[in-house]
Amino acid sequence: MPAAPATATAEQRTAALAARLRDAALARGEADVQLLQTHISWLLLAGDMAYKLKKPLTLDFLDFGTLAQRHAACLQELRLNRRTAPGLYLDVQPITGSWQAPAIGGPIGDAGPPLEWAVRMRRFPATALMAGMAARGELAAPHIDALARAIAAFQAQAAVADADSPWGQPASLARLADDNFSTLFGLQGPPDLPKQLQNLQQWTHTQGQRLMPLMAARRAQGQVREGHGDLHLGNLLWLHGQPVLFDAIEFNPALRWLDTACDLAFLFMDLHAHGLAPLAWRLLNAWLERTGDFGAVPRLPWDAVYRALVRAKVAALQARQGADENARQTARQQALRYVQLTTRLAAPRRPWLALTHGVSGAGKSSQSQGLIEQQGLVRVRADVERKRLYGLPPEARSAHVPGGIYGEDASDRTFARLLDVARLCLQAGQPVLVDATFLHAARRAPFIALARELGAPWCILSFSAPEAVLRERVRQRQARGGDASEAGEAVLDSQLAHRDPLTPEEQAHTLALDTTAPVHWPAAWPRLSSLPGMPPPETV
Repeated sequence: MPAAPATATAEQRTAALAARLRDAALARGEADVQLLQTHISWLLLAGDMAYKLKKPLTLDFLDFGTLAQRHAACLQELRLNRRTAPGLYLDVQPITGSWQAPAIGGPIGDAGPPLEWAVRMRRFPATALMAGMAARGELAAPHIDALARAIAAFQAQAAVADADSPWGQPASLARLADDNFSTLFGLQGPPDLPKQLQNLQQWTHTQGQRLMPLMAARRAQGQVREGHGDLHLGNLLWLHGQPVLFDAIEFNPALRWLDTACDLAFLFMDLHAHGLAPLAWRLLNAWLERTGDFGAVPRLPWDAVYRALVRAKVAALQARQGADENARQTARQQALRYVQLTTRLAAPRRPWLALTHGVSGAGKSSQSQGLIEQQGLVRVRADVERKRLYGLPPEARSAHVPGGIYGEDASDRTFARLLDVARLCLQAGQPVLVDATFLHAARRAPFIALARELGAPWCILSFSAPEAVLRERVRQRQARGGDASEAGEAVLDSQLAHRDPLTPEEQAHTLALDTTAPVHWPAAWPRLSSLPGMPPPETV
């Protein structure tokens, strides 16, 4: 093999090689040729293809020091990303020829091993990146709902960590979290940054220790899986009307073999970082409905802070590697923004309980959506959890289930599940909304008793609409299909005839909401926060 330039470092040789591959693509007349770099890779875009070369780096979280290691990493990247983006990830190609005239995909001859290896990918439009969509104000509820479904489906199929494997051990995660700080303490920033980082490090340690039993239990339950590891908007696409997850972590298995909650928390955090907190809460609730994994809620603040610090660390590394001072300064500012975000994500919250109340078609689920997004609530829905108890997805019909799923025993099981989730969330310091009809005082009483037991404020959101509107909504919903509720007009008739009145105490804690027109929650919140014990609105 022709020798590389003798005086160049390994990183300089790879950079020069990438530049010559770019020049060769330009000479061939390839369209829209670009050469980009991340903190660990070079990316050549040429025509319809993209080629990723690993930088010859040895860092605290990866080792690309040898050609064999970089080849193995390319093969691993191909395997991992073909799970979610098989149309993008094509193969691994050798870089052959000479250092002066390299070629992608040429034959490997007698001269020795290739100069380098590259992952060959199909190029996608830059406008497809969800990070760009967020920046342009294009990211919306349908994208988030589809993304939650895609993530839940991916995680359901992902390999589960063996009981005797090293992956996902709580102590290992604690070390990974602490490793972020060694880089961040070298970050240039305002005078109070070292103290802020010290406080964050102490909070991370204290909360991590508190959560260790939960983390260990979840690992034993099979929640540690071979996930994505870097699930932020920059690694998500919207292609052909569907979300696509790409660029999963290949270089360190400890960073991708993790709790499904921790993987999801990366995107939850990143939506906050993009100023899209309502969509973050929409994502979380849509994922919870798909997975039923409410055990993720108690660890959410810790996971989100950890993920923000990971992004801060990456930006801090980029600040060291930037080609010029402007690039370094941009990266420093990004790192500082992520550090500041952790202050909000780690802040304790005031837990409170909301119960919906109303007959079918009153708008309990559709009209509470704005509240859970704007105030950062976890919602648990009776229609969804009832079906989960019988192994059914939310939109499935239940007619084939022997004995049905709407008898009194099934309802008892459903409300017991709702009560368990409400307790879990409130004890985790998380406001929660329980979405059920709650037409009978006996169903409401245990939840009110729970709030009193835990010293949490509680309220009832009573949704109503004229009967003609209720009937039309129920008919349309049944005709449309695809909804968790299966209630028809016969159910509505029974509900209207047999509902219990609210007690005087319940009435004092009730916000009445006419859903003839959509509920405008910013206008409704002053009335809600004026109910006994209710906290003022939060900025989430």
